[in-house]
Amino acid sequence: MKRRRWVSPEPGCLQAWAAESRDLAGRWRAARCSGSGGAVAQEERRQRGGFGELLLRMRAQFLVGLAVIAGLPATLPCLPLELTILYNSLLFTMGAPDSDIKGEAEGIRMGLLRVLEAFGACGQDLSTEELWQKVLQEDQERGRSSDGENELLYLLKAWRVPAEGVSLPLVQSAEDLKQILCTATVFLQGLQELEAGNFPTAISLLQEAAGGFCSKRVLAQIYTCLGCCAQRMGKPQIALQHLKRALQVDFQCLPALSHAATVYHELGEANAELQALALLYEALGKTPPAAASSSPYFLIRMELLVHTPILASLLRHRQPSEVKYLLAQRCLQYGRVADAAEHYLDFLALLQEGLRQQVPLDGGSALPRIPEVFLEAASALEQVGRHKDAITLCEEVISRTTGLIPQMLQVEERLDQLECPSPGAGLAGRLLSQKDSLRCLAWRAAGYLHQGWAWAELGNSKESITQFSRCLGDLLRVQLCGSSFEPAGSLMPEVEVLQKIRLLSLIGRGAQFLELGRHKEALLDFQHGLQISPGDLAAASYLVQALWELNRKQEAAARWQKLSQRAPGEDGQQERQGRPFPLYLVSCLKQATFPHCESLTRSIQGCLGTGSQDPSG
Repeated sequence: MKRRRWVSPEPGCLQAWAAESRDLAGRWRAARCSGSGGAVAQEERRQRGGFGELLLRMRAQFLVGLAVIAGLPATLPCLPLELTILYNSLLFTMGAPDSDIKGEAEGIRMGLLRVLEAFGACGQDLSTEELWQKVLQEDQERGRSSDGENELLYLLKAWRVPAEGVSLPLVQSAEDLKQILCTATVFLQGLQELEAGNFPTAISLLQEAAGGFCSKRVLAQIYTCLGCCAQRMGKPQIALQHLKRALQVDFQCLPALSHAATVYHELGEANAELQALALLYEALGKTPPAAASSSPYFLIRMELLVHTPILASLLRHRQPSEVKYLLAQRCLQYGRVADAAEHYLDFLALLQEGLRQQVPLDGGSALPRIPEVFLEAASALEQVGRHKDAITLCEEVISRTTGLIPQMLQVEERLDQLECPSPGAGLAGRLLSQKDSLRCLAWRAAGYLHQGWAWAELGNSKESITQFSRCLGDLLRVQLCGSSFEPAGSLMPEVEVLQKIRLLSLIGRGAQFLELGRHKEALLDFQHGLQISPGDLAAASYLVQALWELNRKQEAAARWQKLSQRAPGEDGQQERQGRPFPLYLVSCLKQATFPHCESLTRSIQGCLGTGSQDPSG
């Protein structure tokens, strides 16, 4: 049997393939220069198929008698045409939304093998990285990369791009591609260093990327990353400079505005933070302008090459409802209760419109935090005098959480044992359920607490006492077992919140008992409150008043004198040393303070025969 022989294609085939490649490239350039986005997208789809089919025909093999006719031989004279068509095909394939990375990698590998074949070498057993190393053997004159310099970046910078030939046009010049690859590599390395915490190196690399070859959109993203890096280095002013620069380059880079609000918050600049959040909310509500077409239009762009989790995290876009919620929270924290109330009402309107899925408020909990938002809104409404609206919101919280709380909760574990459970373990599941039940109980009890203070402000002491009593009754469901619940800070955060709610309810109910002249019941509540929190100034001051009203004047005067000897700010200092309490308790903390009573002060001072200062003043 005769051996099959290889026959090179006729010169006419080679010329026809080159002509077809020029025609495809010419049609693409014409569409790109037309300025029509639709025409460009349509032509891009055609070109993707056209160059791919041409490449397959060139590499096809078919029988003519006993001869195997090869498409394009892997010879040096023919290699430029094949690599040009492969390059153009890969550009369109990689630039497509549905590009297949594996398919593109295989196309690159085939191209490398064809180069080696043209030089009479073999590389079928080599990996793609080894193929690149073999194809791009370094010249002796060029030297090596400097210590610490990334080898990939070094190779890209050292790449001597050949001049583009008229007979073999490229749809994107190799020089432009080189610059884009260099910039993308530096950007990626900067992100890696940022994620690793090597901030000075990250700053240097990101600054180099900012001076590279990229669009305004990517440049704004680089400046945003620079701002975040400076923020993590503890340099907020430099961070703001970078973030402002990002917005100057591209005002649609809204993550930069979001990060700027965070930096202002860290600096304590409330006005600037709220202004940034308001601008962010306004911008998110507008339809973004259509992206301007790039000129020249690049198939391979930075946006296609730089995709990392840290970049996605830094450039995360907030939902409008999320920003509205943050605005409401910040205003409540800063004591701007009128603005907070309006923002909370706007936010609750968004919830009623069915946008709850756009509000990421779960915080990793197994249960939603919507009740907590309602309580914060109630707190804001109480402080602007809208007590009935606050009562209505709290009733919603109570009804939502009623079926989620067991009749009795036994809490036996310490904080350090609860915060690090083994994933998937049975104990972990029990503890998670316990924590969630405690949260629900805290929300429901806080609802009664707010209603108690709201009815008190409305002058209805009896209804106020009823709500405070319901709050205290709910809290009896928790049984603290063991000796672990001793020092502050060793308790679960949820248990600390429940204890604070219990104290505030006792103070509130005791104050209403005083209003109704039920002094003995008031005394018991204040004494119980001091058992929960021995150093609480409000409970101690109310206790003095209850003792005085019960005609136990010597005891009242002695306690008052002891209070007057406390160091200024001692109670507040003790409060700050613990964990911060939830924002929804702020208004209740304010309402539970002991009101200044000039007549009681004068009476006690007269009993003691002294002019000492009133401890509650």
